[in-house]
Amino acid sequence: MANTYDVIIIGSGPGGYVTAIRAAQLGFKTAIVEREHLGGICLNWGCIPTKALLRSAEIYHYANHAKDYGLTIDGKIGFDAKAVVERSRGVSGRLNSGIGFLMKKNKVDVIWGEAEIVKAGEIKVSEPKKKAMQPQHPAPKGTLGAGSYSAEHIIVATGARPRVLPGIEPDGDRIWTYFEAMVPKTFPKSLIVMGSGAIGIEFASFYRTMGAEVTVVEVLPQIMPVEDAEISALARKQFEKQGIKIMTSTKVTKVAKSKSDVTCTVEDDKGNTQTLKAENLISAVGVVGNIENLGLEKLGVKTDRGCIVIDGFGKTNVPGIYAIGDVAGPPMLAHKAEHEGVICIEAIKGLYPHPMEKTMIPGCTYCHPQVASVGLTEAKAKEQGFKIKVGRFPFVGNGKAIALGEPDGMVKTIFEEKTGKLLGAHLVGAEVTELVQGFVVAMNCETTEEELMHTVFPHPTLSEMMHESVLDAYGRVIHT
Repeated sequence: MANTYDVIIIGSGPGGYVTAIRAAQLGFKTAIVEREHLGGICLNWGCIPTKALLRSAEIYHYANHAKDYGLTIDGKIGFDAKAVVERSRGVSGRLNSGIGFLMKKNKVDVIWGEAEIVKAGEIKVSEPKKKAMQPQHPAPKGTLGAGSYSAEHIIVATGARPRVLPGIEPDGDRIWTYFEAMVPKTFPKSLIVMGSGAIGIEFASFYRTMGAEVTVVEVLPQIMPVEDAEISALARKQFEKQGIKIMTSTKVTKVAKSKSDVTCTVEDDKGNTQTLKAENLISAVGVVGNIENLGLEKLGVKTDRGCIVIDGFGKTNVPGIYAIGDVAGPPMLAHKAEHEGVICIEAIKGLYPHPMEKTMIPGCTYCHPQVASVGLTEAKAKEQGFKIKVGRFPFVGNGKAIALGEPDGMVKTIFEEKTGKLLGAHLVGAEVTELVQGFVVAMNCETTEEELMHTVFPHPTLSEMMHESVLDAYGRVIHT
């Protein structure tokens, strides 16, 4: 039958489209269902367009600090908000088209619409519904449409959406999620960011660089709560130096809107309250999996706190139904979704892949300064009973960092004392999102401190700080 496949994947985000390509490589007849945008949130509203915005902010920052590098720029330095946003959307559009090309190249059928799993092995696809903030793209040429489709293996990769708190519902005008924050008609002069995870901090960093007065409100005692406390504190110091106001152990209790601004009542952990006023509020309090209207409840697929429960290979409790990526739970990262999808499809093929090891998934926040990490924080390592050695090396001790004009930051490494096993690495500073992968490779290869100390790092590079941090953990640091 024309509508029969070996594998059908619901959702074309990084997890979905990568899984589809790998499935095709393994010889499976494959289809992918998408209701809105090829590439999902990541390519269209998340990872990629935010990095385009942040790149514009970075260049604007350097232009305003040209004198620090011995340069002169004549005339007033400014920006065109519309052009900045249009560049970001153009980057997304280019990659969106690229996913369509990859599907065609790998002979993956694209089914345009919204999918419901009728029973194990069968889905029903209906016409997609339009959404206010995500205008419907026309279906790519050659795609299929509404109808019934069958496959022995159905993989749910429907991603996640912004979590909405009662009484603080986004209105597209004064209260934003990351959707609205990415496509403003004009940049606000003042902004309140509720939540200091990666999404909140990236937007706080972007808008502050573009000139807005920014206040970040975080309910927990530490900003960027998943990060190592020492790294978070260093990042906070830099954010505050840039003029970002940060309020921790504080929650938003009430929000009132007018035509021109939004007023927030906030309360700290001692019960003290105050009001904050700004042109806009960004709600960045996490995301929740898209598990609704898929037929999961009817089939008895187990879920927990808004996500589908899976094993290390993407299997749910119902045979023939799998889940990967954000919809399958944290960490909700595009690269986790991609790798999880490959593991899932290779397990289906019988290739015996290693199950997902979440402690080896790196996390990156593309603010200024950047923050990146992998493995256990110092607190978590101690909590789990490890006797540890900790190494630190500051950016100010690195020649390349000084030459770049980026002397603020640190590389921190955590080792198990007995075995020399690398338990975690945590970085803050320029380009650390590119450096962290070296530690990820080391952890996956079960590298010890001895092997890292005997590795030759090129000079002059920022990567030398990785080496020095390891040396510092064992009392052998050179350049401090």
